[in-house]
Amino acid sequence: SQAVYTLVSLYKQYSNLLGKMNSEEVDAVWQVVIGARVDMTTKQQEYLRLESSWMTALRLSEMAAEAAYQSGADQASVTARSHIQLVKSQVQEVRLLSQKAETKLAEAQTEELIKAQGEDSSLPQGILGNTDPGDDPYLRED
Repeated sequence: SQAVYTLVSLYKQYSNLLGKMNSEEVDAVWQVVIGARVDMTTKQQEYLRLESSWMTALRLSEMAAEAAYQSGADQASVTARSHIQLVKSQVQEVRLLSQKAETKLAEAQTEELIKAQGEDSSLPQGILGNTDPGDDPYLRED
């Protein structure tokens, strides 16, 4: 989630500087934003791999706890199950933090787009698109 919060911070800083930068500065900021996006995507993919490994380990731990119970090692089974529950709650906390970070990123991107609509001259050509239907020859009613 740290990579997501870094990207959120970059979007907010960019939004605050809209209209105050020349085109070279805008391009430089966008290069930093793109780098942060790549970093975030890489970390998300790594997280998904770790989560897959964790799910496998969880299933194996549950099977071991059941085997301990079946073999009469009740205390080992209880201990294993309590550890499994602890890990599950910790993973749930991490998932919630990740969801909050993703929500903040979406909010920052929306804020940046809203501010950019008033400053389309500072964005590269075609980022926002053409919002005036009268300028599109396919939408005109001649």
